[in-house]
Amino acid sequence: MSEDVACARVFISGRVQGVGYRMYCSEEAEGHGLAGWVRNLPDGRVEALFQGPRESVEGMIEWCRQGPPAAHVIDVAVEWQPARSDLKGFRITY
Repeated sequence: MSEDVACARVFISGRVQGVGYRMYCSEEAEGHGLAGWVRNLPDGRVEALFQGPRESVEGMIEWCRQGPPAAHVIDVAVEWQPARSDLKGFRITY
């Protein structure tokens, strides 16, 4: 893994389920060239893992603070992690 590769696990709270958050997030992440995944959590939050160039990961985290038009984001919690070698592409998981 290159030194400039960043990996962040992100937890988004608010009105983020049932508003297309995962679909928009996936499209945005792919546009940034990131690997990882996004999923709904049983407690109403959305969880995502983004990996790629640090600047792109940071840009994606900023996008998460707003989300798609119908979302109302209250909080975004970020956990930086070591880069992983098992991530290929970006997907919506269930």
